[in-house]
Amino acid sequence: MPRAGLGTAAVVAAGADLADEIGFSDLTMGRLAERVGVRTPSLYKHVTSQEDLNRRIAALALDEAAEAIGAAIQGLAGRDALRAAARALRDFILAHPGRYAATIGMEPTSPDDPIALAAARLLAPFTAALRGYDVAPADTTHALRALRSIFHGFATIEAAGGFQWSTGTDESFEWLIDLVDLGLRARPAERTPRA
Repeated sequence: MPRAGLGTAAVVAAGADLADEIGFSDLTMGRLAERVGVRTPSLYKHVTSQEDLNRRIAALALDEAAEAIGAAIQGLAGRDALRAAARALRDFILAHPGRYAATIGMEPTSPDDPIALAAARLLAPFTAALRGYDVAPADTTHALRALRSIFHGFATIEAAGGFQWSTGTDESFEWLIDLVDLGLRARPAERTPRA
């Protein structure tokens, strides 16, 4: 019988918290069982496998990040929305590096997979921020990929301790936001065909 009060959501939340503490790559069912005070086989009443746990943590992280970013951009447009979205994503990754790491490379299995739905919610605030720029509809996917690569890349490098220079990372991140804003404003909405 499952431990009283221990349900799937609680197991996934405990796994996400543990991943933040020890690193996603070190998260195992055994360590999670120890954390929640049950024997490892008891976890399989709540999640079917390590892969199931990992996917659920990824969906949780995407949902939490989407909520944080969506709240951050409320009432903002243009550069202000871009800055708020970028900073909220960075803050989330720095606060939750383990659970966010679960999202990297996690492929949805179908359009209604919780990972696909959560990823779409995560992109929605960035899509909204792009409305403040003259981005052609055909270029929206390219722009979203660029934003994710830039801001996700910076924050994951920072979370891993990859920036060792003396200049503060906050200053560098603001510089990066300015660079992206300038690039988005300078890019023509309609591309001219290549010769």
